Amino acid sequence: MNRIVYVNGAFLPEAEARVSVFDRGFLMADGVYEVTSVLGGKLIDFAGHTKRLARSLSELEIENPMSEDEWLAVHREIVARNGVEDGLVYLQVTRGNPGDRDFAFPDPAVTKPTVVLFTQSKPGLADSPQAKTGMRIVSIEDIRWGRRDIKTVQLLYPSMGKMMAKKAGVDDAWMVEDGAVTEGTSNNAYIVTGGKIVTRQLGNDILHGITRAAVLRFAAEAQMAVEERPFTIEEAQAADEAFITSASAFVMPVVEIDGKAVGGGKPGPVSLRLREIYLEESRKAGV
Repeated sequence: MNRIVYVNGAFLPEAEARVSVFDRGFLMADGVYEVTSVLGGKLIDFAGHTKRLARSLSELEIENPMSEDEWLAVHREIVARNGVEDGLVYLQVTRGNPGDRDFAFPDPAVTKPTVVLFTQSKPGLADSPQAKTGMRIVSIEDIRWGRRDIKTVQLLYPSMGKMMAKKAGVDDAWMVEDGAVTEGTSNNAYIVTGGKIVTRQLGNDILHGITRAAVLRFAAEAQMAVEERPFTIEEAQAADEAFITSASAFVMPVVEIDGKAVGGGKPGPVSLRLREIYLEESRKAGV
């Protein structure tokens, strides 16, 4: 491939990119990341992603290596260099390379963060056929650490969850803790019941989704009722609709949970309308 990536201030062919074996992202999963969608060459929800990035870094006491304007310039440059029309920009910041392995954090005045960005071209990203058929999911136990609101690179259990879903012959998994759904493996979870959109409230136990925030804002503007509270798998199976949101899937209907059809087994009007609104408004606001 001729993809150009960004590593610590330099744009390089991916084959020439290098990160130290002593980098704490590699040794300790000591880092955070963001994924920003690109539609029509424009960045979607960019301000939300940089704001969450700053929060994640602050929570881990990692220096933010760039201002929002600098992040925007680097994102635009890497999109342009790779000719991405529809796709994703992946950004990762780690605590850096202290020159050896140690559990203690290195002195931030000496060890600077490692910054990596790369693109993934996905033509037709917004035209996924799955939006018309819906996803099938299974439920799994949520055994992740307690600070899921920090978007860290600790993604082993979500990866395992996706493999559990794959082995079950379905598309994804929703995680359950203390009897209630927390979120999907890489997305926020919702149901539509009693005339309301229901999704778990923000806290340390779920990621504060950027797409989630936009979709709930658009829902309110469209006079749709929203209730933020936990819900069970059984309630989801009996709901009129279910769906997920994420930066790469946008709004995606869920039509089956643990083998039981939701809402007749077809995408419902609320999720389809929210997807339409989200894509329309996000394209207009892209930068």
